[in-house]
This record gives sequence, C-alpha cells and structure tokens, in this order.
Amino acid sequence: MTEKNETTVLVLALIITLGLVGGVFLWLANNSGIKFFRSSNNLSQTIKQTDINNFAQVQNVPVGLFSYGGSTTWAPIRKEVDTAVQTVFPQFQLRYTDPTTGAPGSGSGIKMLLSSQLAFSQSSRSIKDEEFKQAQQRGFTLKEIPVAIDGIAIATHPQLNIRGLAVAQLKDIYTGKLTNWQELGGPNLKITPYSRRQQEGGTVEFFGENVLGGEKFGDNVQFISTTTQALKEVATNPGSIYYASAPEVIGQCSIKYLPLGRSIDKLIPPYQEPFVPLSQCPQKRNQLNVAAFQSGEYPITRRLFVIVKQNSHSDQQAGEAYANLLLTNQGQELISKTGFVRIR
Repeated sequence: MTEKNETTVLVLALIITLGLVGGVFLWLANNSGIKFFRSSNNLSQTIKQTDINNFAQVQNVPVGLFSYGGSTTWAPIRKEVDTAVQTVFPQFQLRYTDPTTGAPGSGSGIKMLLSSQLAFSQSSRSIKDEEFKQAQQRGFTLKEIPVAIDGIAIATHPQLNIRGLAVAQLKDIYTGKLTNWQELGGPNLKITPYSRRQQEGGTVEFFGENVLGGEKFGDNVQFISTTTQALKEVATNPGSIYYASAPEVIGQCSIKYLPLGRSIDKLIPPYQEPFVPLSQCPQKRNQLNVAAFQSGEYPITRRLFVIVKQNSHSDQQAGEAYANLLLTNQGQELISKTGFVRIR
C-alpha cells in the first residue's frame, strides 16, 4: 500500500471514530440524565433563579448595613419582605432611607443612588435616559431588575353612576378636555381630578408618560401629597377621581374602583368578579384581578424594579442579592401576599 493510501485510510478511520464517540456522547446526554453545560464566564447563567425556592438558597448575600429607598408604591413589599429577609440573613442589614429634602419616590430614590446615598433603590418606573447618562458620568452604570407587576387603578366616589372609562377618556379628564361627568354618560356633576405632583413619585411619572402621552396636567387637577389623603377626599367628594397603584386602591371600603379599557366597549375591571358590595367591607374585600394584570388585558400595567448600581463593589452585590431574594419562589409568594402580581 502506498504512503498516500495509508494516509487516506488513517483519516477515514479517525473520522469514523470521532463520529462514534460523538454519537455515544449525545446518547448519554439525552438518555442518562447527565446534564452537559456550555462553559460560561458567569456561573449564574447556568443556574436559573426560577430553580430557587427560598431565601436560604440564595448565594452571595453580603454582610453589612445597606441603605436603600425609593418608590412609595413599594411600601407593602418592604414591610412584608424585609422582616423575612432579616430572619434568614441577619448579617444583611437593610435600612430604608428617606431623602433629606423633598418627598420619597422612584425619582428621588434613583437620585440618591446616583449620589451614593443608597446602595440600591426601588422604582415603579424604568430608568430614564438622563439617569443612565448621569451614572456613566460618575463612572458606573445602572441596571433595572424587574421583580413584580403592578397596575394603575382608578378611584371615584362610591355613588358615581358610571360603568367605566377608556384610557383616552381618562387622559382627557386629566388634561382638562373633559370637565363634567355628563360628558361621559354620568350625572351633571363637575369632575375634580386629584393627583400627586409629578416630582413626587414614579406612579405620577408613569401616568404622565403612558396615559397623558407627555401632555401636561390640566388646570382643573388638584394636587395632594399622599394617596391616603387623596382617597379620603375621593370618598367625600361626589365628582372626584384619583389614580394610584392598584394594591393601594382595590379592597378599600369607601371608594369605587372603575373598570378601564383600551376602548369603551371592552372594559376590564381591576378587581376579581363578581364585585363585592362595599356594604360587606371590611368583612369581605375585593381582590386584585391578577389574571388580567398578568396577561396584559388590563390596559395600564407596569413592572416594579430593583435599581442596581453596577460598580463591582458591595453596593452592586447588595442590590443584586436583594433582587435575587425577591425572585425566589418565597419572595414571589410574599409579593403576591402584599397585593402585587408575581412576575413569574
């Protein structure tokens, strides 16, 4: 046999051998229960957060005292989650911090994060372009990690006879184009819209961008500093209307919650049907329409975010650990308990 033929035979033999080895490898991967992973520079990519059931299984939770702050919408989550976190990780100390000046909110929380007053923040809106740029100018970046679903619910006086609103009608109310409920099929009654000020929270900013389309509030809008105060006003003023995070509205005993729709002929209630009459409250309360919020059928939904400072320091570790805790099955269950909707 010539040298050329011997080389050809050897190459063919090598190809056949490699094919057999590869076939055995694939058979094992598919049938033996052995899992083969691609290599990754980030081990966490091969371990999905959805596989983690409880707080105790979360890794890389730092030791120390970490200040955080931000969205007022997050208050029920903070109350429920932080205690449970401290029980499992007492060394991971969390301290909620209000701004020195101005009202707390998503915007003020991100501002405090940018100025290194916080380790991480909580937000009911996405990070703005200018906030990304400010972070880059300071030598780090910001990352938003979604952990829950929320929606905007509309509150009116319980005796207001109106079946619901289209989002476009809601916009016209708050931009001053509609001023009487009679224009919407209701009684001959002046509309009194209430809102918090735009600089006071992510909910107002979200409403301005996603409902008003960037238009300004009308001169008819009356500004109130807190949702608690606003809901008290709505309960006593027959022509009033107010918007807030759904868990702050649904279940209240002294107000009516309006169904909303992308069009007036398809209204979606923010509560589970059948509606529980307010006369039965507080013994029985209306519950959030979780299915409509998860599917996006309800027209005004949003995500809640943990805002993390990516600077390779303990602040980043703290923010990522907090988000990872909320994304465990235990964390998602606690979020559901507070009235918000699980993101998974």
